[in-house]
Amino acid sequence: MASVSDLQCAATLHVARHGDAEYDVQGMITDEGGWLSELGREQVRALAERLAADPAVAVGAVYSSTLERAVESGELAASVLGLENTVVAGLQEYSVGDLVGRRYSDPDVAVVFEAWLDGDLDASFPGAEDGHQVLARVRAALEEIVDANRGRHVLVFSHGGVMSLVLPRLAQNVRDDYARKNFLPNAVPAVVRADADGWVVDSWPGTTDPRSV
Repeated sequence: MASVSDLQCAATLHVARHGDAEYDVQGMITDEGGWLSELGREQVRALAERLAADPAVAVGAVYSSTLERAVESGELAASVLGLENTVVAGLQEYSVGDLVGRRYSDPDVAVVFEAWLDGDLDASFPGAEDGHQVLARVRAALEEIVDANRGRHVLVFSHGGVMSLVLPRLAQNVRDDYARKNFLPNAVPAVVRADADGWVVDSWPGTTDPRSV
């Protein structure tokens, strides 16, 4: 059992979207894992090298979702940092269920995610999770990582959709829909801290000070 002092010690998570990826069918919504493009590999390698060069960070562990583009990102970053990647169930992107094969421009694809950002977590894609289920599984996965890394910096590779939904809802200092205008780019992490007092977003790509929001 963790001591009170351990619980008060913050874990700092650098939560990054995987690198740029390619898929068997381009332009269509898919639940497949994909794989890193050459650009994606360059993005991930550059991220890992920046973290390795920052003495204030000293990343102690690397984690990824189960989807191949995130696993490849975690393995590449871990190799640069001299670590191993640990795959964690629960960090994967949300599924679009029966809408697989629709074009990205299909309005039915955007409406559910927009509803989640608006606070309607009852919304769901046909044959897939609702927002409550997505939030619960990603939160549980992140809390598992936090509990194993009190007092350390860790790098986590997940996915743009679930990160944009979940991270603002966990944090005390940003709005739940914070990511609506600040969707996360590939391989540029949001930095969040978690301790016994809760979650805080310290930095978010494309913004200057999320704590002012």
